[in-house]
Amino acid sequence: MTTAIVQPAEVSQFIKDTAAQLGLSRCAITDTDLGEHESHLLNWLKDGFHGEMGYMERHGTLRSRPADLVEGTIRVISVRLDYFPPDAADATEILNSPDLAYVSRYALGRDYHKVLRNRLQTLARKISEKYGDFGYRAFVDSAPVLEKALAEKAGLGWIGKHSNLLSTEAGSWFFLGELYTDLPLETDPPLEKAHCGSCTACIQACPTDAIVAPYKVDARRCISYHTIELKGSIPTEFRKAMGNRIYGCDDCQLVCPFNKFSNDTQESDFDVRHKLDAESLVNLFSWTEAEFKDRMAGSPIYRIGHERWLRNIAVALGNAPTDSFVLDALTLRKNDSSALVREHVEWALAEHSTR
Repeated sequence: MTTAIVQPAEVSQFIKDTAAQLGLSRCAITDTDLGEHESHLLNWLKDGFHGEMGYMERHGTLRSRPADLVEGTIRVISVRLDYFPPDAADATEILNSPDLAYVSRYALGRDYHKVLRNRLQTLARKISEKYGDFGYRAFVDSAPVLEKALAEKAGLGWIGKHSNLLSTEAGSWFFLGELYTDLPLETDPPLEKAHCGSCTACIQACPTDAIVAPYKVDARRCISYHTIELKGSIPTEFRKAMGNRIYGCDDCQLVCPFNKFSNDTQESDFDVRHKLDAESLVNLFSWTEAEFKDRMAGSPIYRIGHERWLRNIAVALGNAPTDSFVLDALTLRKNDSSALVREHVEWALAEHSTR
């Protein structure tokens, strides 16, 4: 590495300029001191708010101590990539159409893990071509990394009361990625203050009251957790509140005032696929496992598998208006080979029978 004769500020600026050329929405650099965020993480785990995500507890302080995860790390390059698809159907209209499926806006297109990781790898390659080999590792929501804390410390925004990163220039519709590195780069200052103020719109909008206090989310109550992370039965107490949300939940972001400043994505990879922005629940429930695997290949939805996909849709169909199409779709899966699917279908049919 030839950086011994190169000013850290010059290398940092090259990295930011290159990130912009690669289409990344923002790039900033921070050190690895996450002491304050570590305390928040440990208290959150102690409260059991991680639910069945046992890996979070097993990883412990690896999340808050980058050098323990990747030896030699002294700086973190944090990047933002906007994802809101401009051509997607209006989110609020879909949520108010109970016969249609609501899929979180981030999952309408290609899997962001692959898109952003490839971009980070290209950024690292261009740095090495310019300055020589260096130590690094790229992360995109794929390892024990406190990505929002690092982004906040780098000045990309602040962590809002809903626990998402917020920016005055971009709202919250963006992905985050990191390069852990041993380069002695010049760092960026964090924001002087957060800007949520007295606003509690996100807390009030949460369908299941998962934001139990400002800046504190109980995953065990969260629809995103239930539809994505939870492997077993969705607790009955939350099924009606799920409405037609079959993968993730955006309610806290949809009401956030700062998202009026959000940017539509420029990435064609995040364009809507398979009409997931406004498809009927009945149509999606009819997919065979082979159809699910074929159509969701390359999508973040693929990882929950066909069984949980059907589980989620069964709940949404239980919340849908009663008609012959809904009842026929549920009845066809009443004897599904999966006990998990059968349980949720039975619940949905019972909901319709009581109306």
